[in-house]
Amino acid sequence: MPDAMEQEQQQDVMSKSDNSGLVEKVFQLKARNSRVKTEVIAGATTFLTMVYIIFVNPNILSSAGMDHGAVFIATCIAAAVGCMVMGVYANYPIALAPGMGLNAFFSFTVVGELGYSWQVALGAVFLSGLVFLALSIFQVREWIINSIPHSLRLSMGAGIGLFLGIIALKTAGIVVASPATLVTLGDLKSAEALLAILSFLTIAVLSYKRIPGAVMIGILVSTAIGLALGEAQFNGVVSAPPSLLPTLGQLDIAGAFEVGMISIIFAFLFVDLFDTAGTLLGVMHRGNLLDEAGRLPAVVCGILFFLCIFFSPLAATVPGYATAGALLYVAVLMTEGLAQINWKDVTESAPAVIAAIMMPLSFSIANGIALGFIAYTLIKVASGRREDVTLSVYVLCALFVAKFAFL
Repeated sequence: MPDAMEQEQQQDVMSKSDNSGLVEKVFQLKARNSRVKTEVIAGATTFLTMVYIIFVNPNILSSAGMDHGAVFIATCIAAAVGCMVMGVYANYPIALAPGMGLNAFFSFTVVGELGYSWQVALGAVFLSGLVFLALSIFQVREWIINSIPHSLRLSMGAGIGLFLGIIALKTAGIVVASPATLVTLGDLKSAEALLAILSFLTIAVLSYKRIPGAVMIGILVSTAIGLALGEAQFNGVVSAPPSLLPTLGQLDIAGAFEVGMISIIFAFLFVDLFDTAGTLLGVMHRGNLLDEAGRLPAVVCGILFFLCIFFSPLAATVPGYATAGALLYVAVLMTEGLAQINWKDVTESAPAVIAAIMMPLSFSIANGIALGFIAYTLIKVASGRREDVTLSVYVLCALFVAKFAFL
């Protein structure tokens, strides 16, 4: 008869075997020639490349009047749940987190420029989400994506990148308003501008060297120097999670039904459609995931994002100039779509450029999208290329013309 120690060891082995079997059953790691250790390391590395979102997102949305702590918690939870659902239900090694483009549009255009309350803006986000869900359920989303010109899809991502870029430069004081030229160079000798530049350069260099967590490191380096110079206030590192109540359920759906919000809802919907589809396809292509795959990293990311809810004081410590460097780097990544535009065909390149440059110059993603569609339709028709314009593009063009004419 085995003694008590041997029985305990056997139980441990059986327990580990059961756990290993469960993991293998859910994630099929052996079939993918992988191990739990490998996937955990991959998940942690992926998390380091994304975790900057918990610092950047609260800074952006709090500028619209939303509670910083509540937004921080919501960001962590949204990222954690998205990663867990993708990993467990969809069984794909793709981590999810809130996007930057729409959050900036939400704060700086819908609330800042147009003057809507953040509650009404949240209502518009909710309505666009319902439409997105309906399009997905009834399998209309793929048809819409495929019917929109490729050049306009590319220009949307690039335009959002340029939009983020000008917001980052404005936040850092690198560009400022000018009555003569609209914008001009700010004071590059100011601490905010210099620390934002340092953050960006650190991120760019570390990213080139493929250092995990480059964006996070750039933000923290700039923040640490700012603290030493008295340009930032230390609020601590760890604490109990702040409350969600200041923003929980505060969306104003009725207010979002105002006629003037229609184009804004369309903008949220369009960016959701094309940005998410383009990002997903790009990630799947780079990761060779276009065929069926099942791995663990998204679940690891989800767990780590849940743990982040205890670091709200650290998030509150990070100043705007530190996250401005990260935003500028994201802008660089998003504008790469311009390289894929067919520059030899002006009927494709001209509308794409109009859409891209009008987003930052009009400070509105919605206006950029609208003007891009109008330019595409008019140029194609006037050039005798009517066959390139789909029915959906004609309809959208008419709606956008009506928006500018009557709203």
